[in-house]
Amino acid sequence: MLDDSLLADLAADLPSVVRLQRLVRTLRESFRCGAVCLLRLQDDVLAPVAVEGLVREALGRRFEVARHPRLAALLASRRSTLFPSDSALPDPYDGLVEQQPGEPLHVHDCMGISLHVEGETWGVLTLDALVAGTFDEASRLLLERYALLVEAAVRVSRLEQEVRALRMARQDALAHVAVGQGSEILGHSAVLQRLLHELDVVAESDLPVLLMGETGVGKELFARRLHQRSPRRQQPLVQVNCAALPETLAESELFGHVKGAFSGATAERAGRFEAADGGTLFLDEVGELPLPIQAKLLRALQNGEVQRLGEDTPRRVDVRIIAATNRQLAESVRDGHFRADLYHRLSVYPVVIPPLRERDSDVLVLAGHFLEINRARLGVRSLRLSSDAEAALLGYHWPGNVRELEHVISRAAIKALGHGARRDDIVTLEPEWLDLPHGETLKADRDATEHPHAETSTGEPLRHQVEAAQRRAIRQALAACDDNWANAARRLAVDPSNLHKLARRLGIK
Repeated sequence: MLDDSLLADLAADLPSVVRLQRLVRTLRESFRCGAVCLLRLQDDVLAPVAVEGLVREALGRRFEVARHPRLAALLASRRSTLFPSDSALPDPYDGLVEQQPGEPLHVHDCMGISLHVEGETWGVLTLDALVAGTFDEASRLLLERYALLVEAAVRVSRLEQEVRALRMARQDALAHVAVGQGSEILGHSAVLQRLLHELDVVAESDLPVLLMGETGVGKELFARRLHQRSPRRQQPLVQVNCAALPETLAESELFGHVKGAFSGATAERAGRFEAADGGTLFLDEVGELPLPIQAKLLRALQNGEVQRLGEDTPRRVDVRIIAATNRQLAESVRDGHFRADLYHRLSVYPVVIPPLRERDSDVLVLAGHFLEINRARLGVRSLRLSSDAEAALLGYHWPGNVRELEHVISRAAIKALGHGARRDDIVTLEPEWLDLPHGETLKADRDATEHPHAETSTGEPLRHQVEAAQRRAIRQALAACDDNWANAARRLAVDPSNLHKLARRLGIK
């Protein structure tokens, strides 16, 4: 029965993700266990490709083999391995098996096997059960038999992707078609997948790309992906944070200088353009560049030449430009803060990065990634979210996007330990440790963002409504500024000392 089901999926014209997901679901039903996970090995890290029976955020986890002795044992053997129920080795899935609301459940039975494709270790397949004695020697031998079918499914998916890559006539496409191989951009929402496909297409060209999006959406990661999928991937990717460039040094940083060009120029120095020659130059926060530097940048883009400060002869450079901003550059052009000709030169292909609130359940996948990072960093046996905490994450508006989520998870993990959680136990994060708005406050936040001019009638005294609005504004500014109070004060256009006083009065500090 299981053979027929797996063979039918191998022969069917299915997307690789669907085929592998159906495969693990069939295995879970056949072995009658709690969870099945298929993991891909990349640079000594195992990344889940398909899971069945684990919490949703498990797809965002990344398991360093050196930190997980059970996974290391599976990779070290070509035979299947059955761990005894009383094994002292920690199980990476403790607390991650799907369950009804209540206490986290411990894994009691575990077995798995390494997978090999074309003579190389591809990853591992793991099966876990909550009841001791679910697996026996017969189960272990049966797993070896079905591991061959799993490897065949991986090969089929790889071949299908290679055929598609050849049809698209993409050079070196085979380097990027392995099942489950991805970048640091995590998520499975439809809007994200459409964006990634669009970026992969434009990456093959040399067109300048302007990445637009709110603070914290990860524009740097998308720029890195554009470079890695481009014909220039073997050449350098050079990043410039335009917001951190003082106007007095910006020209030297971008274009270089000769010895003696200015006070302190004790040696000749190449600029970022020359460093990126043949590759990609990523201009982050390009909207912050002063107008005089914008004019010189435009000249370099138009002519493909840079001139070091203090030097008479221009130098030819071959650079692909990717720019990013959280500003509305069209409005900056209208207000006279950004050159229209430079804006049109940079925005040949504009791309809008969606905010986290528009990416559906990607928030849980990303949360799983940050949970695993903090579990390893803090030395905790297992770190997970309660069902109420998951609901809180899904309901929040995320003004600071992915960066804010990362900070929320890190703070919550530390708070849990500070409230007495033991590092050798399964630590479950509750909503109160996330420090997110709840109930009416959350609804007011969302309504205020989506309908800024709508009237409110909460029935609360005006003073309470004003204080609630002040708390929201301060928290959103802090989230957007990486908890930097000075930057948040500038964002809110208030004196830093007054902001600290107000935060203490409102109970934020």
